[in-house]
Amino acid sequence: MSRMRRHRTFTPAWMAALLIAAVVVVAPAFAQSNAAAQNRVVMQVSDADPGKWNLALNNARNLQADLGAANVEIEIVAYGPGIGMLKADSVVGNRIGEALGSGVKVAACENTMRGQKLAKADMLSGIAYVGAGVVEIMQRQQQGWAYLRP
Repeated sequence: MSRMRRHRTFTPAWMAALLIAAVVVVAPAFAQSNAAAQNRVVMQVSDADPGKWNLALNNARNLQADLGAANVEIEIVAYGPGIGMLKADSVVGNRIGEALGSGVKVAACENTMRGQKLAKADMLSGIAYVGAGVVEIMQRQQQGWAYLRP
């Protein structure tokens, strides 16, 4: 009988310890799985073709429409010949402006800009800049971002 009482006496304490241990172990894992479940897409555009840019911009719009703009993070990285479509006189400038307005990040490679003797003043307003487009894409992939090349 005394053995049963001891068991009953320690059951609430044991349950509390078990609950604390579960919170300490499970909570970080749950937070990590939520972060991993976030939709993040990086797109490469390295062609000077307006059709490729329109395809990338359509992909971004479709992702936002299907998943909800608040549920997907999209970054379009331009380098090489693709950087020309980010110049102020770009034929797809209006569409890029719409994408920026909907929360899509559009980034220009500064290595390419230096090679083509382009300054930020030559580029569309509102775009972002990255040191090296290929490094940006590689790092995003290492962080778990999905990769698209339209």
